[in-house]
Amino acid sequence: MARLALVLALAACASAAPPKPKFQMRSYGFVLLRRGPAWTPESTPETKRIFEGHMANIKAMAQARKLLIAGPLDDKAKNELAGIFIFETADVEEIKKLIAADPAIQSGRLMADIMEWYGPAGLTYDGREEALAHP
Repeated sequence: MARLALVLALAACASAAPPKPKFQMRSYGFVLLRRGPAWTPESTPETKRIFEGHMANIKAMAQARKLLIAGPLDDKAKNELAGIFIFETADVEEIKKLIAADPAIQSGRLMADIMEWYGPAGLTYDGREEALAHP
């Protein structure tokens, strides 16, 4: 009888749902990329080279685990907004250094508005190559 009680107690413990993790918030670096003074809609060898460098910089920042999320904004309206970056750090100076290597920023095709964003803790990006491809 004691053995049955022990088995039932263990079964009850095993079937109990684990406690839900506590929801937490934290600060991230949020960057709005805008079309800069050198932006043009034309595709030229130079704009292709700049775009390739832009994508290489995104990949490098993601692989270094500095950049969590990046992507273009729907540009059907042809407005000035071009994309977003969400960084692991909220330190504006560190973010400025990270994006300074981006040929699109260097050339003036893109400009960056950097701000702090308070969002859910645990944002991640696994850095898969196919996820870095531009649609």
